[in-house]
Amino acid sequence: MSEQYTKTFPVSWEELHRNGRALAWRLVDGKPYKGIVAITRGGLVPAAIVARELDIRLIDTVCVITYKGGFKGQAGADSELLKRPLADSGEGWLLVDDLVDTGATAKIVRDLLPGAHFATVYAKPAGRPMVDTFVTEVSQDTWILFPWDTEPRYVDPVVERG
Repeated sequence: MSEQYTKTFPVSWEELHRNGRALAWRLVDGKPYKGIVAITRGGLVPAAIVARELDIRLIDTVCVITYKGGFKGQAGADSELLKRPLADSGEGWLLVDDLVDTGATAKIVRDLLPGAHFATVYAKPAGRPMVDTFVTEVSQDTWILFPWDTEPRYVDPVVERG
């Protein structure tokens, strides 16, 4: 694990689904969104959950690379925009991602869609000011282990005595 991340926070499919629904509850405000723009790849699953809960059928993507090398790499290093969304300014659109970490991805998509409502399931302190709505705050030095990035295996106890 890199020096930047000293802790891990494993998230199960059930927990992600529960938090995705909690995000949808926070987004219910009476006015419907035109559609959702999911930030790939991490925002795809939360966007699907939110779309179902808010009965939104129009889903687009914005494709950005900001992490290279997983938790061993650097967020924001050599960021690259691979695909723009169809939404112009983002006005009336909901932008969904799994996490805002350093804010590198958030800055890129905010510049593309300044009028969108930006929602994430998880937020870290450095990126939190970039989002409008989130469910759970996680410390900056924590790497979130999403269910699509993990497999069941033995792990050592936090403390091992004798």
